[in-house]
Amino acid sequence: MKTPIGELVIGSTDECTHSLAAVLESEEPSRVILVGDTVSRHAIEFGIRPQVIIIDNKEKRGPAAQFAHDKQFVLQTKNAAGSIELDAWKKVEEAVGRGNCAVIVDGEEDLLTLVAILVAPPGSLVVYGQPDHGIVLVRITSEKKREIEKIIEQMDRKN
Repeated sequence: MKTPIGELVIGSTDECTHSLAAVLESEEPSRVILVGDTVSRHAIEFGIRPQVIIIDNKEKRGPAAQFAHDKQFVLQTKNAAGSIELDAWKKVEEAVGRGNCAVIVDGEEDLLTLVAILVAPPGSLVVYGQPDHGIVLVRITSEKKREIEKIIEQMDRKN
């Protein structure tokens, strides 16, 4: 995830959050899915209301600043660093399908961005943080899904 898989928006936290709000207003995506504590916290504090947030209570490998969200459903899962575990995949899929969800990950949520892209309906927007740079906006299309499927296919699988 070091190389952005969508549009990189470079800037301060405030600049990125304002850019995200402008994109949401102009494009009106069918679903907004935020992955990561920093991007989720700042967006929610700004007044953006995503349908799904996926967080692990960490920022840059340290404890994240806590924030309030208004999600009706909170799904808990485990996901080891550098992996995508089956239960985590299912929880992300459930959250995206249901909406109004927070997925709280014990472990690391980074690679769950790939899952969010695969399970999000076309026309959705998945947003994740790019540490020390800004945020990445991933517009969900069938072409983007095929790109992510190829990445997933190349990953090592556990039995």
